[in-house]
Amino acid sequence: MAWDEALLLHAGETSRPVLRFYGWTEPAASFGYFQRFADVARQTPLRPIVRRPTGGGLVPHDADWTYAVVLPAGHPWYALRAEASYLRLHRWLQAAFARLGIETRLAAEPRQVQPGCCFEGYERNDLLWQGRKLAGAAQRRTRAGLLIQGSVQPPPAFGITRTQWHQAMLEAAREVWSVKWESWTPPLSMEGTMRSLLETKYGRPEYHQRR
Repeated sequence: MAWDEALLLHAGETSRPVLRFYGWTEPAASFGYFQRFADVARQTPLRPIVRRPTGGGLVPHDADWTYAVVLPAGHPWYALRAEASYLRLHRWLQAAFARLGIETRLAAEPRQVQPGCCFEGYERNDLLWQGRKLAGAAQRRTRAGLLIQGSVQPPPAFGITRTQWHQAMLEAAREVWSVKWESWTPPLSMEGTMRSLLETKYGRPEYHQRR
């Protein structure tokens, strides 16, 4: 979470979009910035529970694939309204899964089951597989840029690896938008921001439990 917020804070300095894939060292759950800790703590047995810098609902991270996309304010994607941005993201994921031989569809209408639980139901334009939610995301927009945090909950029946999905995401972006991917190492100034956020916010239980 600290890295994702640091990327957003420095988005104006990078000048180009950043795609970050990451995983979890232990089963955990994340919840939206505006949710109440006490509410989400009752909804999942997973621990730890961490507050995201984006909105949205409770997301389990026990077997999912997580990623973040950060776009600077001058990028055309940044100019899209929230719904159009969400649609563009999940069309990208849909194209990636199609490359892996997995047919998905975008939800035409929302379906709520348990309020506040991101993967219990689905929102419009969430990515579905055989009627269940496969991928969801949350966004945060500032003057510096746009942060999108996403989760894919792959069923075992897929028979694909996280690495294969990473590669399919890169290839789909090359095909759809002619993206030229480059490996990138965050500068020391950004790492310093991340460590400061970890020390003052994300590494402190009271931050996650503050409301």
